[in-house]
Amino acid sequence: MRSLFLLMMCLLLPFLSFAEENSHPMGPSDCSHMEVWDYPMGMCMPRPMAGMPMKMLMFHGNAFMTETLEEKPRGRNAFSVPNMFMLDAGSSIGAHHYINLDFMGTLEKWTYPKEGTPELLQIGESQEDGTPFLDAQHPHSSPIMGLTLSDTIAFGNAKDFAKIWFAPRGESTDGPVAFMHRLTGMVNPDAPLGHHIGQDVGHISSTVIGGALRMSDSTLELSTFNGTEPIPTKVDLSLGTPNSYAARWTQAFTSYFYVMASAAYVKSPEPSEPELDHLWRYSMSAYEDNHLESGWMIHNTLIWGLINGYDSASALNSFAEEFWLHKGVRNIWGRLEVLQRTPAELEISGSSDANKGQWVTALTLGYTHEVASYGGAKFGLGGSLTKDFLPSDFQSAYGGNPVSGKVFLQVSGMNMWDL
Repeated sequence: MRSLFLLMMCLLLPFLSFAEENSHPMGPSDCSHMEVWDYPMGMCMPRPMAGMPMKMLMFHGNAFMTETLEEKPRGRNAFSVPNMFMLDAGSSIGAHHYINLDFMGTLEKWTYPKEGTPELLQIGESQEDGTPFLDAQHPHSSPIMGLTLSDTIAFGNAKDFAKIWFAPRGESTDGPVAFMHRLTGMVNPDAPLGHHIGQDVGHISSTVIGGALRMSDSTLELSTFNGTEPIPTKVDLSLGTPNSYAARWTQAFTSYFYVMASAAYVKSPEPSEPELDHLWRYSMSAYEDNHLESGWMIHNTLIWGLINGYDSASALNSFAEEFWLHKGVRNIWGRLEVLQRTPAELEISGSSDANKGQWVTALTLGYTHEVASYGGAKFGLGGSLTKDFLPSDFQSAYGGNPVSGKVFLQVSGMNMWDL
């Protein structure tokens, strides 16, 4: 696979001067009067209207063919393909209902190394042999990452609606917009280090029953779900009795700025840790889009997450700042994370308290150049560098403050058809 990746990069280089000024994913201000902005999904969705029946099919995909280079002693060099794809089919019924079936998939079980895709300081979930993914991002549940049936119920006001849904596997109503849906996350092949620390781990939950109510610029979402996380190395669609609950509030201040806050009670979250009865997750996040001079546009996301009772720690915090600055084919992006990791999580010995969180920092800067487009698909060549800053207790295990890098080919696109 690595040789194929390098060959594809070389074949695309001649197209650098011929790439088009392609459009980018939309924001809340871009929805038409027949659409509403779905904040958790980060996209415009059809809104039923009297006298205007509609049927829609939408496809969205994003994949990174990535070569990772990391410093020893903890680092690995490996090829992996983080990827996701969505297929939405929907139809209005009468003047007030829009029924939608959303399928979200991934092939990461088969496109990741068995140890996970390399990412220093990342933890979460276990490999097939029971050993934890360490300094690596686990694959997401493959091939079914989400399957949701929903009904959007429109009121008289164009901004007001209710939504109810059921998902054998879907998103609980807590955390920020999941990294694979938010604009500032879709350009980065890495999952955030705070993924499991009060952030967007709930985007793959079992047996979700939820509802949302939007009145003007305010949205309240509630859900109940089974708290046990799906096992990423299994191919299944397990159901369970709802035993957990979550609430999320979204407030839009302008078409270019909104905030979210959430809390969740999660029962028996880890199948490999039956002694963990429950935990609490909290988050706050803010999202802003700005048009700059000379045609540049910047998107910013600020996130705080907190989790209680996870990995034998009383509390762990995570902070993240992401940005994406783009104009035409040029994309500059980055992520700054400051979060707590315990020595036990990273399998570091010698600390006086193995379950006390210590602060680590990771700074990533990246660039992607769109080299070609065909139909709704875009192809980009990119790379990034990450510098980690570690406490003294961790530096001997990591050889100081390590640096890692990635080069990748990104293939992404979205298309929508009226049926």
